[in-house]
Amino acid sequence: MGVAALVLGIISLLIGFIPVIGAIAFIPALIGLILGIVEIVKKSKNKEPKAMGIAGTVLSAIAIVIIIFWVFIVGTVTYEVINNPEDFMEALNEEYDRWEEEWLESGYGEL
Repeated sequence: MGVAALVLGIISLLIGFIPVIGAIAFIPALIGLILGIVEIVKKSKNKEPKAMGIAGTVLSAIAIVIIIFWVFIVGTVTYEVINNPEDFMEALNEEYDRWEEEWLESGYGEL
């Protein structure tokens, strides 16, 4: 179980960094967290080393925090865009104008 928790924690952590898509890693991270905790409890009773369980639990917990962070950020941005589309388009146009100005100053030619 410790190996499974570790593998799920690593995979969930890597996938969790990807905005929007990373939300699918929540279930494996949760399973990894549960497996890691079960591993720690079982190994503690038998007085065996529990490093794999601890590592899997920590990685899964970190993955869950990152996934929740991305879901919150994407939700907040989506809410703002839906409720204030004019402000979003204005900021987008300003950013495009800034980018276009930098491109022209760099000497790469017209867009």
